[in-house]
Amino acid sequence: MDTSGTLETGLRRDEAYALLLRFNEDPYHIKHAEILEALMAHFAEEYDPENVEFWSQVGLLHDLDWERFPEEHTVKAEEILAEAGASPELGYAIRTHVFPHDDTAPKPVAKMERMLFAMDELSGLINACTLVRPSKSVRDMNLKSLKKKFKQRSFAAGCNRQDIELGAYLNDLTTDELLALGLEAMQEIAAAGGPVD
Repeated sequence: MDTSGTLETGLRRDEAYALLLRFNEDPYHIKHAEILEALMAHFAEEYDPENVEFWSQVGLLHDLDWERFPEEHTVKAEEILAEAGASPELGYAIRTHVFPHDDTAPKPVAKMERMLFAMDELSGLINACTLVRPSKSVRDMNLKSLKKKFKQRSFAAGCNRQDIELGAYLNDLTTDELLALGLEAMQEIAAAGGPVD
């Protein structure tokens, strides 16, 4: 997708959030969406400051259909978004994050799409690490601890390590660099009162 210039979602943030709640009830899924929204906004500030709102909504709605339509993941989301009046660009960007698991999905090319792919699984791993800490906070987590949990495949087994590694590759980073980048971002979001802790 061409991301030069300003991108429009076609939805206000409150409309996007209402859609999320319409199709999701599990508190974990809702929190995951909020974390991805915050992460995408964080990285948009660095890489694409004129499109922070677009990046944010891509994060918020990336798993819009997962709870109700797992077999049609992102395909159904694209339909739901179109019916809600969202821009085609929003649905397209969301479709890209399933590309290794869906032959019909476009490959992430734009920086926004590559960051979404990289942060999706990684944020889940970091959140799982947070939950087993005595503090229940990401703020006092260190990179060494995260790397150890990443290598321990039995921990948070649902977090796809191959996708995390591929996310690093897509962003021209080593896996360790991506782990550091994601952890630092989530710590900054938590320190600012975001939805991480």
